[in-house]
Amino acid sequence: MSESGGPLGFGEDPGDGSGAERASPDREPWLPGVPADEQRTSDARSRLPGLVLVCAGFLLLVLVGLNALRTEGGSSTGPAVGERLPPFAAPLVLSDLEGDVNLARERDQGVAGRIPACGIRDRRVLTSCALVRGRPAVIAFFTPGERRCTDQLDDLQQALRSRSGIAGAAVAVRGDRGELRRLVRSRGWSFPVVHDRDGGLANVYGVAVCPLLTFVLPGGRVSDSSVGLLAEHELGARLDRLARAAAAAAAR
Repeated sequence: MSESGGPLGFGEDPGDGSGAERASPDREPWLPGVPADEQRTSDARSRLPGLVLVCAGFLLLVLVGLNALRTEGGSSTGPAVGERLPPFAAPLVLSDLEGDVNLARERDQGVAGRIPACGIRDRRVLTSCALVRGRPAVIAFFTPGERRCTDQLDDLQQALRSRSGIAGAAVAVRGDRGELRRLVRSRGWSFPVVHDRDGGLANVYGVAVCPLLTFVLPGGRVSDSSVGLLAEHELGARLDRLARAAAAAAAR
C-alpha cells in the first residue's frame, strides 16, 4: 500500500488515504440560491487577478529554487560539523511508497511528521538512524537531470566497492518518480536512493548546489560535507578520512 501526501506517517496521517488533493483553505463554498453557472462565472472573474499573482509568485519561487540547485555559486553548507545528523525517513525510489520525507524528531510535529522519523519501520523506507547504526556513512544529494550530480554517484558507487565498512545513500531532490526509477536501474547503483519529493530534506540539510555529500560518523555525528563535484581521488581520500575518524572515535 502506498501513500501519496504529507510526511510519511504510515496510517497516522490525517485524511482518508485516498490520495485526493485536499480542498484549498481559501476556496469559498457555493452560495445557496445562486445558479451554479452564474456563481462560477462571478467567482472566476473576482478571483482572476489574485490567481494570476499567485501563479506568478509560484513560478518565480520554482525558478529560484531550480537555479539555486544548479548553480555552482550557491550557498550549500550541509549539516553543521560535529552536530547530530537531522533525522529523516524517506521513501526508497524503487519502492511503491509515495509521500514527503518525515523529518520529525518527536511525536506530533505538524508538517515535519506525526511520529518520529527514526521510529518508522518499513522495508520501503530508509531512515537516517538505520543508515549510520554502527558504521560511518556518506549521504549524497543530487538533482535529477544534472549530469555532474549523477556522475558523482557513479564515482561514489565505485569508491564504496572497496570500502565495505562505509554505508552510502543518495537523495534525489524532487524529480519525476518514474524517471528516477529508470535512472537508478540504468546506472546500477547498489546503495539506497530515496526521493525528497518536496525538497524538505534538502532544505533542512542546507542543500543549494548538487552534488552535496555529507560524511557521517557511526551513530550520526556529522564529520564533514563537500559541495560540488569531487574528483575520484578526492572522493576516495574523503572516505578514507571518514573511516579513520570512525576508527579513532571507536577507540576512545
